[in-house]
Amino acid sequence: MKKVFGIDLGTTYSSIAYVDEYGKPVILPNVENQHLTPSVVFFDEGNIVVGDVAKESSKIYPDEVVSFVKRSMGEPNFLFEYDSKMYRAEEISSYIIRKVVQDAEQNLGEKITDVVITCPAYFGINEREATKKAGEIAGYNVRQIINEPTAAAIAYGTVESSERKTVLVYDLGGGTFDITMIEIKPDAIEVICTGGDHNLGGKDWDDRIVSYLVEKFKNKTGIEEDILDDPDTCQELQLSAEKAKKVLSQREKTPIAITHGGERVKVELERKKFEEITTDLLERTIAFIHDMLEEARKKGYDKFDEIILVGGATRMPLIMKRIKEEFSMEPKSFDPDESIAKGAAIYGCKLVLNDGLIKKISENTGKKIKPFDDLIELTDAVDVTPAQIQEAARQVAGETGYTLAAVERSAVKVKNVTSKSFGVIVRNRQNEELVFNLITRNTSVPVNTKKAFFTGIADQETVLIRIMENETSEKTLPPQYAIEIGTAVLDLPDGLPADLPVEITFNLDMDGCLQINAVETYKSRCVDVTLNTCAVINGEELEEAKARCNNLFVH
Repeated sequence: MKKVFGIDLGTTYSSIAYVDEYGKPVILPNVENQHLTPSVVFFDEGNIVVGDVAKESSKIYPDEVVSFVKRSMGEPNFLFEYDSKMYRAEEISSYIIRKVVQDAEQNLGEKITDVVITCPAYFGINEREATKKAGEIAGYNVRQIINEPTAAAIAYGTVESSERKTVLVYDLGGGTFDITMIEIKPDAIEVICTGGDHNLGGKDWDDRIVSYLVEKFKNKTGIEEDILDDPDTCQELQLSAEKAKKVLSQREKTPIAITHGGERVKVELERKKFEEITTDLLERTIAFIHDMLEEARKKGYDKFDEIILVGGATRMPLIMKRIKEEFSMEPKSFDPDESIAKGAAIYGCKLVLNDGLIKKISENTGKKIKPFDDLIELTDAVDVTPAQIQEAARQVAGETGYTLAAVERSAVKVKNVTSKSFGVIVRNRQNEELVFNLITRNTSVPVNTKKAFFTGIADQETVLIRIMENETSEKTLPPQYAIEIGTAVLDLPDGLPADLPVEITFNLDMDGCLQINAVETYKSRCVDVTLNTCAVINGEELEEAKARCNNLFVH
């Protein structure tokens, strides 16, 4: 059976993992023997360079280097120009994926074809689709896109006790923040609700240091110009700020040198000052936690047992101290840099072993078995006995080299929720436009829901269905608080009266792919839409990006 590898496609660092024959997730080092690869791309005269060399090159060639591209995933207006060619965020991200996979192949001595890629829980339709396209451009079969906190919880659930517990996953990465409540059971990992901000992360702490350094430089030199307008100076300060942040996680102060326009200034930054200038960022994460807890209470969860910290930025000492102060609970720092890739690998292994179980049970019983989430669902759906499942598990273990325990653990159910709400534009009786949400955020996925709406006038010829995404849990909201992510047109028969029912169905799958069906109830005309948003690379542009990447070796 094919292995499925887990990729943490991070804002600042990326990594890749797989599950060994004992069922243990293992991070694969890159060619520099590092577990983390900087998510930085350097266009070097026809060569694509990713990682440490690219990051260091940003000092000398700032206009040829792309960093933090994850923050632009799914944005139609993001374009990076190099050598008269335009590159979308998806293609640049594909080079990062290609790099970590190439290095993993060299380490293992085998070809990698199938991957699971993680994304922030707060990513919407556009960003998730863009992440999947990045993997496809790189040339890999993307089995699934899963949320980063869910991946971390999967990794956490495999190493902790088998007791039932509710945990908060506080995930502060380089560019994104997620807070997610997850219930971990012996046979299931279930996301209760999630919140956060995909434009809040460790980089924002770096930016505060940069602003502080600029202010100190101006005060000491009297120079009034904005020194950040100089790309070389800007890159140098960004790298210095990131390094200073890491040093201050271990020490009380650190010296930083600023060089610009022939002037050189040395600044000593103390941890106390660093924490002072970033307090509001930390408080934003605390506010997001309380917002998420309010949502959890609506679903009947009013307490939690543990808080786990993941993401490299959680190493800042004040974060652990502030969370303990707020919730009177000592948070656990759980494998902050590697847990997400490891959890994705475990989930990928689950997909592979589930495929194997389905195949073996079908061969042994002569019954057609559909994909399943867990063994209870399998035994309920068809007449398959526990003994037959056990026999199939033994056969899969024998053929794959995995232990029987690893095969049985693959049947753990993973249940996720949507972080966004999805609806359509309607008009109320006062003829005012509103967004009506058919799916509200923190609903378990996959989900299929149907709602009847009505035509507005007699002899109406068409229905324009405007599909909207938003971040509220309310059933209705003004259109200005949502974004349009797609449209569909339903043609109507002639001579219809007003108030004819039109049934609209939304189907949201585990990958965050949204399918829409609309049917008029007079002659049953219908329209089906699989949402391919114009914000994401598609069509000829997608094929050209794949062709460019096909024979590319990423250095």
